[in-house]
Amino acid sequence: MADGYHGGLDALLDGRRLSPVQRRIAHYLGEHLDEAIFLSSVELAERAGVSQPSVTRFAMVLGFAGYPELRQALRPLVLGGQAEAPAEDLLRGAIDCEIRNLGLVRERLAVFPLKELGEQLAATEPLCVLGLRVSCGLATTFAYYARRIHPDVRLLTHGGSELADGLHAARRAGAEWVVAVVLPRYPAEVVHALEYAEKIGLRVAAITDKADFPAEVVLDAPVGDRLVFDSHAAPLALAMALVEAMADAAPLRTQARLEEYERMTDETGTFLAGDLP
Repeated sequence: MADGYHGGLDALLDGRRLSPVQRRIAHYLGEHLDEAIFLSSVELAERAGVSQPSVTRFAMVLGFAGYPELRQALRPLVLGGQAEAPAEDLLRGAIDCEIRNLGLVRERLAVFPLKELGEQLAATEPLCVLGLRVSCGLATTFAYYARRIHPDVRLLTHGGSELADGLHAARRAGAEWVVAVVLPRYPAEVVHALEYAEKIGLRVAAITDKADFPAEVVLDAPVGDRLVFDSHAAPLALAMALVEAMADAAPLRTQARLEEYERMTDETGTFLAGDLP
């Protein structure tokens, strides 16, 4: 590895007290920095022989918000004055990363309790769905489709006292479960809200990228981190699989509600009958 690589990396590591796991990551970077700057956190973890959360914690120890920010800081050490890879190459790499993430979810489908959780969520009324900040989008998508097959889905996407009010009201109305979407970066408010949810008797199922997330049921799928902002193809696929499990758990109700929805949209002209003009 070039001396310039060493100097820049050493400057980042200088004065840091690293754990043995973090030293393994630092050693791998020192030996393979020219390759590592193009790896996702999952790929770096695999090659360094550590867990993906360990890579994230390593980046935070060095003062970065997460691994994408660390990787961005490391790239000039290798590329110097060279132009970065063409945008189309960057996008191809990001898509390849998402394909691998989806493959990981596919391989782990057997370990996820989708059938059992789908039955529990189908039976609870109301069903709470929670997601703040960047997680709001996936939570909204999940809630939108869940409403097609479930009679009472309550979406909570605003923080503060309104979030606690929503959880409390749902529990008083008979809710037993809350589905929480918790993707990086993780709002502290979500953790506090879920602690409150458990305190008032709600059970928590989390769609996240952290296998060790503190929830009764964890459905974890890696996020894509090749671009400036994360992409969420794998968590989205897992969320849709959970909706499918809910539909399968109550087939007669699902059929009746979907048929009713189609009649309503036909009567109101909600959707275009043919192709877009």
